Parts: sequence; C-alpha cells; structure tokens
Amino acid sequence: MVERGDAAPLLRWAEGPAVSPPQAPEPQAGGRGWGSGGGGRPAAEPARRRGPEELGASEVLLQPGRLELGDVEEDQVVAVFVVTFDPRSGNMVEWCLPQDIDLEGVEFKSMASGSHKIQSDFIHQLETPGHYSHLAAFYEDKKGVLHAGPGRGGSLPPVYWLPSIHRYMYPEMKITHPAGCMSQFIKFFGEQILILWKFALLRKRILIFSPPPVGVVCYRVYCCCCLANVSLPGIGGAIPESKPFFYVNVADIESLEVEVSYVACTTEKIFEEKRELYDVYVDNQNVKTHHGHLQPLLRINSADREKYRRLNEQRQMLLYSQELEDDYTPCEEDLFVLFFLEQNNRIFQTLLEVSASQDKTLTAEHARGMGLDPQGDRSFLMDLLEAYGIDVMLVIDNPCCP
Repeated sequence: MVERGDAAPLLRWAEGPAVSPPQAPEPQAGGRGWGSGGGGRPAAEPARRRGPEELGASEVLLQPGRLELGDVEEDQVVAVFVVTFDPRSGNMVEWCLPQDIDLEGVEFKSMASGSHKIQSDFIHQLETPGHYSHLAAFYEDKKGVLHAGPGRGGSLPPVYWLPSIHRYMYPEMKITHPAGCMSQFIKFFGEQILILWKFALLRKRILIFSPPPVGVVCYRVYCCCCLANVSLPGIGGAIPESKPFFYVNVADIESLEVEVSYVACTTEKIFEEKRELYDVYVDNQNVKTHHGHLQPLLRINSADREKYRRLNEQRQMLLYSQELEDDYTPCEEDLFVLFFLEQNNRIFQTLLEVSASQDKTLTAEHARGMGLDPQGDRSFLMDLLEAYGIDVMLVIDNPCCP
C-alpha cells in the first residue's frame, strides 16, 4: 500500500446533497476556533509574505448567523489576506480583500511560532511579494455572494471562525481530509487513542504540543474531535460541546481561560507551564494530565486493547475489500468515525436504560456489555455519569478498597 502525505489543505468545504435547513445555534463569538498557520522569517531576514492562493481552514472565513441553503456556495470565500512579519512592528496584515472586513487577530493566527525554521506548511508563500493581482483575481472568482436581505448592508459585519466542525451542525456541507489522515492518527498514537477517546468523551480540555509544521497536528485535533460523536437524542444537552480550535498561541490565552471544553494544538512550549488552561497535555506520543482524579484514565486496560484490536481488524478488512474490488472506494474516515460512534452510542444507550430502570443499578455485567473493563474503567464511568448528569448507582466494587 502506498502511504499518502499530509500536504493537502486542512479543510475543504463542498456543497452536499440538499437537505432541510437545520435550526442554527446562536453564533459563539466568545471562543473562536482557528486553523493552522505556519511560515515566517526571523527578524534578521527579509519579511516573507503569505498568501492563500488555495485557501484552507485558516484562511476561509464564514459569515456568522444562519445561512439559508440558497446562500451556500461551493468554494465560498469571504476574504483573502497576506500576512507578513515586520522586524519593528511584528506580525501584520499587509493586504486583504475586501478592505473593510474585520480580520482582527488573523495576523497572529496565520504564522505559527517557529515557522521560520520550516519550508512549507498549510499557509502559502508568495513567490512575488508585493504583487497581489493574482490574489485579487482569485478572490473575484471565488468570493461568496450572499443574497440581499434584511440586515445585509453595504459594509461587511465582523466574521468569526467556524466554532465547530460537527458535521450535523451544517448537514448541507461536508468536510473532507487527505487520504490517510485517520490511518496516520491511529499509527501515531496506537493504543493511546483509547485514552484520548475517554478524555474527549468527558469533554476535557485537550492541548496537543508539536514543533512546526503544525499542519499534520491539526489533523490530530480533528481526529480527536471525531472520537466523541454521539447520535442518541438527549445526550450532551447538559455538557458543552468540545470546540476544535486547531492552532492556538499566546494571543489566545485570554480566550482559553474561559473555555471549558476544547481540542487544540500549539507550537509554544510555554503552554505546558500554564496548567490552568488545559486538562490533558499531549507532547508527541506522551499523554499526561496534572489532575489526580484523571490519572487512572492514563492506564490502558484489557477492554481498551480489545477495542484497539477490533478497530485494526476492521481497517484490515476495509483495505482487503479495496484490493478485491476496483470500483469500490472505501473511506477509512467513515470507518473510524462509525467505530467510535457505535461504541459511544452503546455506552449511553446502556446508561439511559439503567437510569430508567427501577433500581438504577449499574453492574459489572453492564460495564462488560458496554465494552468497558469493570475495574479498569470504574473511574472513567464515574466521571462519565457525573459529566452527563445520568442518575445511575455504580455498584462495581473497587478492588483497592475493602
């Protein structure tokens, strides 16, 4: 099998089959998710400009509020911009279209710290700094045209980064990623994806550190978010949705201080010392937490190993079917998402059934039926019941206590 790289843009928005418009949630301006950035030059060298010739997640902005189906255009772009580093002024937006759009903070988001040490990332480098005619032509060709209506005046309102990648939020749109994105995530973390799965399901604040390039790490942010999908009605209403912030830096500290659930990555090592900003810190393949009550979740148990074995078994069957059928195009991303979706649904379906029973007693047999280890996952189950507000009495004995 030929392994594919991660050079493709992080997010590609495309129009999917027509569906009924969902009831859009209120726009969340308080916490803004940011795409990855990269590039830049040290102060001693000439500034290296960045231009989104082919826009990815960090460069495509969406208007806040409700979008009617007729408003959604394929390849809709509301702004293009060029960010540069000036030795005296620091990061700055050198050029943008339209000129009256609010791009506050984008100059910091589009250049990851340390990106002067690398040659490429998700951002795009201008071959001819100072010449923007090709970018202007790109914008004119791809810009989104919103139909005139109440509240849509001449000056564009401030834009916010899409607060969530949850595909059910905008069913008329779909997100695609480079082939091998999920496969590389599984290979990189191995059995530890089950540790990340538990933290993601508990809606913990997960921060992933990596030196630049930050592109492939943003894929890991997306994969972590896919671990916690639940399709059962009535689940998650009392718990905040985990926000994928992708790349964050010190400019985001104030915003992160008020967030209760997110997944993000950073290139700035100083974040490790700011423990009040995260619950789980991931450095390379080292997953750790400073919270004592979460320490038991760092241990892999027999049920975790069984789930990991089944996941790899299903992946091998998928690859085998791909080799047998030339006209069959399996999607490993769908397999990955569905595997954890079914696992999560099975857990919450059991918990809801037990909570609706007369004695509300959750036993070791129930835990095994959910694919969990009665002893090894006891702490995880207790945290899960508390986080989601499920009224169940856990009677699984703790072997450490008499």
